[in-house]
Amino acid sequence: MSGGSFQGGVSVRLYACPACGARLYFRNSACGACGVRVVYSDARDAFVANADSCSNREDIGCNWADEDVVEHLCRSCQMTDVIPDLSVEPNAALWAEGETAKRWVLATLSRWGWFGAEDPGPLPVFHFKSERTHAGPERVMMGHAAGVITLNVAEADDAIRVRNREMLDEEYRTMLGHLRHELAHFIFDRLAAEPGFSEAFRALFGDERTDYGEALRRHYSEGPRAEWSGRFITPYASAHPHEDWAETVAHLMHLTDIVDAATAVELAWPTTDGVPADAYETTDSDALIHAAVDLGLALNQVNRAMGLADLYPFVLTEAVRDKLAFSHFWLNRRARLQS
Repeated sequence: MSGGSFQGGVSVRLYACPACGARLYFRNSACGACGVRVVYSDARDAFVANADSCSNREDIGCNWADEDVVEHLCRSCQMTDVIPDLSVEPNAALWAEGETAKRWVLATLSRWGWFGAEDPGPLPVFHFKSERTHAGPERVMMGHAAGVITLNVAEADDAIRVRNREMLDEEYRTMLGHLRHELAHFIFDRLAAEPGFSEAFRALFGDERTDYGEALRRHYSEGPRAEWSGRFITPYASAHPHEDWAETVAHLMHLTDIVDAATAVELAWPTTDGVPADAYETTDSDALIHAAVDLGLALNQVNRAMGLADLYPFVLTEAVRDKLAFSHFWLNRRARLQS
């Protein structure tokens, strides 16, 4: 795997300083070369200098631009209605990590036409909660309900996340992954109102109207279906069509993002010649998935050379690839509405 001449599309990772042209990354709040203070404008998908910043800049390191004339919050922070008890450590630091992951996911979804200025639909509401409060331990149930996404900031703690991953026998567990999964549930509710979606969904994923609570109880008491690996991307996806959708869409986001990242830094891998010029703009689902799988295999080898776990330890069967392609068609909102 080596640096190549392939030029990728616009990436949310690599930007130019508006003052001196030096490279900036998505988390930057100042240019390391010239020192100018910068903020990210999600409307422009670019960094700007000396602009008004989100009022959460000092508290959680938010580097996005102020877009609220009343509370002076960025688009991402405006979506957060509940924050953890900041008087208890380390809630502030964990909340900051959660918001950083949220900004990343929102920036990538906006490239498909979701939740930005061009999207007139309802926006998700986020509740960042903590089990640690000044009144004592509190149970936090992560999930999505009626447009509200609840996240446990403890998942930003490496030790707790590894413990939970091992306890639940999961191959992959990150705050980024949780956000993608729960946003997939929110997006499902939006898509269910569009003509043709529900019928096509049920033909591939099954009937989501079956008893959700009973399906989850069965999954946790009996485990995943015996044949899950042939038809589902993860064991949890086999619990219910809603979870199959959320897991599949989250993985579509993972796969698209790794291709986008690799092309931005000009990596070359066996299928570089077939990689879409812009991973988020392409409508060629097969080419995108094929490129992502080959890239994942290559990156797994790199991780093994360092004694690390595989970056993408999942097997994509034909049934799973069909679901990913279906999800890609519906998730690529901008291309779908323009066709």
